[in-house]
Amino acid sequence: MKELLISIVKGLVDDPSAIEVTVDEKNDEGIIVYHLHVGENDMGRVIGKQGRIAKAIRVVMRAAAAKSDEKIQVEIE
Repeated sequence: MKELLISIVKGLVDDPSAIEVTVDEKNDEGIIVYHLHVGENDMGRVIGKQGRIAKAIRVVMRAAAAKSDEKIQVEIE
């Protein structure tokens, strides 16, 4: 899942070396939280106008997680 998130974001940013993803353990509800960090100049590209790209990233990640019977959440920081 982490590799999927990185590959999605690599296509959006100018500086792929600045991409960092940290993964938390499952919380009480069984949700795994992925924290995405990108370069300051690329933050707007990842979020998109009115958050559309960020929503699309979250939808794709949730769909992939559903196939492996997991619950995830993506936080963009």
